[in-house]
Amino acid sequence: MFEKQIDDAVRLRTLREDDAEELFQVMDENRAHLREWLPWLDANTTPKDSLSFIQATLSQEADNQGFTCAILLQGKIVGVVGYHPIRWSNRSVEIGYWLARAAAGHGIMTKCCRVLISHAFAVYDLNRVQIPAAIGNARSRAIPERLGFTLEGVIRDAEWLYDHYVDHAMYAMLKKDWSDPSPEL
Repeated sequence: MFEKQIDDAVRLRTLREDDAEELFQVMDENRAHLREWLPWLDANTTPKDSLSFIQATLSQEADNQGFTCAILLQGKIVGVVGYHPIRWSNRSVEIGYWLARAAAGHGIMTKCCRVLISHAFAVYDLNRVQIPAAIGNARSRAIPERLGFTLEGVIRDAEWLYDHYVDHAMYAMLKKDWSDPSPEL
């Protein structure tokens, strides 16, 4: 189980089954905000759906494929950040995330991603971390840009978003290029 205090107000910890109700509530309250860029919201209609997601992430962690964290602000869940399954044969991983509207714009996700990136390189000894973001999602794209990632290109029609495809900007960081000003884990 991963846990890390980010600053006085923000903490990361592996999702737990007893988070299902709170996670669903945050997602549901932010449905309109999140639906603009996340394709899975319509399939999440009850806390049971959040529980299924959490159970899948716990299985992923048990299989040594990475983990997914609740982002806690003052002890309350405000979002999620985690690894899509690690590709051990390539020593690479992709990071995905979402944040409640009220928590956005304060640097929380950038700090959380910095921790996961450092963990990927220092603990898992991975070589590459990717962050994809829809071309039009300026807030999501700002995170890898702030962290010094390289924009490697555009993946056309990368994701079906309810009634249309969206292109993704693919950002990547290599271990040899990562310089974390606060590497303690």
